[in-house]
Amino acid sequence: MGSRKVTSTVSADFQGKHVTVAGLGVSGIPAAKALHARGALVTVVNDGDDARAREQAAELEALGVTVRLGDGATLPEGTELIVTAPGWKPDKPLFTAAREAGVEVWGDVELAWRLRGPDAAPWLAITGTNGKTTTTQMLASILKAAGLRTAAVGNIGVSLLDAVLGEEQYDVLAVELSSYQLHWAPSLRAHSAAVLNLAPDHLDWHGSMEAYARDKGRVYEGNRVACVYNVADKATEDLVREADVEEGCRAIGFTLGPPGPSQLGVVDGILVDRAFVENRQKNAQELAEVSDVNPPAPHNIANALAAAALARAFGVPAKAVRDGLRAFTPDAHRIAHVADVDGVAYVDDSKATNTHAAEASLAAYESIVWIAGGLAKGASFDELVAKSAKRLRGVVLIGADRALIREALARHAPEVPVVDLDRTDTGAMLQAVTEAKRLARPGDTVLLAPACASMDMFTNYNKRGDAFAEAVRELGS
Repeated sequence: MGSRKVTSTVSADFQGKHVTVAGLGVSGIPAAKALHARGALVTVVNDGDDARAREQAAELEALGVTVRLGDGATLPEGTELIVTAPGWKPDKPLFTAAREAGVEVWGDVELAWRLRGPDAAPWLAITGTNGKTTTTQMLASILKAAGLRTAAVGNIGVSLLDAVLGEEQYDVLAVELSSYQLHWAPSLRAHSAAVLNLAPDHLDWHGSMEAYARDKGRVYEGNRVACVYNVADKATEDLVREADVEEGCRAIGFTLGPPGPSQLGVVDGILVDRAFVENRQKNAQELAEVSDVNPPAPHNIANALAAAALARAFGVPAKAVRDGLRAFTPDAHRIAHVADVDGVAYVDDSKATNTHAAEASLAAYESIVWIAGGLAKGASFDELVAKSAKRLRGVVLIGADRALIREALARHAPEVPVVDLDRTDTGAMLQAVTEAKRLARPGDTVLLAPACASMDMFTNYNKRGDAFAEAVRELGS
């Protein structure tokens, strides 16, 4: 971890500047409006030209913004800066043209960072392959319990631009950042930041695991107080070592075991802090009990420790950590207990859309009937199945790429009964739950942790989880 005095740009002058905004939608429209309001000459380019896009274009054109629909590839003449939606891939022709012309590309996060006022609230930033949203919400709950004015913003669905430019005043922001957003945020400098974990994801966008990790690691650049990493995931610690931070910034680990100095961890069912205490070589501060974490699954305890580390880095007292964790309620479809039927627990973790998330979910239970499958997104399931085999009572497979999981089960868990449902219609979930009930025994958990995306059968993972919950209710009726 390199230390240096980091200076960051707080604001930018857009008066008369030709700015191209790439993409309509959640980030593009607020960006276009904010830039136009500051005197920029804004052109919005968008790949799509459907009814929704035309409606959005009309709204912007009424303000005086130029909009080009159906042409997101050509760099408008005179462009001095591009502000892009985070999902636009770096290899798009628009960005190739920008590089050749020497035009800088920012994302919406970078724009929000540049538009902060001189007394702007500091950012506590969170990224990682899995657990970002839950950890960000936990952090906001802890900060609120400390009496601080805060909000959970960023990739969580609340626009950072709205938070930065709105009338509400904040003491601190809990900021969830995706790898896409970090790629396009070169000057972001957080108060403190955490990388929760790293596993292969979005490699089609980033091009390689190395590039994906590098973009995640950007969250540590210029941190002032703490770089929080996962002791169990060496790759996160490596990113801390590679980061240039402000002088005095510390590396703070979190672990599910007893913590060493400068770490947070767990001792006899207690979350403890050996990082933000006097004489951390000998002393520890009790923060909360494992039972204060909802749900107290291992990966969620890790989320709580990361959130606690960032809150403690901001000076939050131990009592607020406990009170904030107790007050926190997770979003739907994140290891959510749906019901108990005939002594069997039914748990919805539809949000487990990749193997890393599914592995964490499976590790939370001893005896499982696993409902899995969907769109694999190029994933391999051998490691997941090998690690989880001893916990599996049975498996029910659904979705387009279920054969990949079936083959991994045959290799690594040949004794586990498998029901392969050859259907991808939404009604398959009721049959899957019915088959899972047949395989389960009292004391088991029927766990929907698909390890795959949902779009082969459902609009999104929320709809998939809703279908599971509805099917469980039918079982119990």
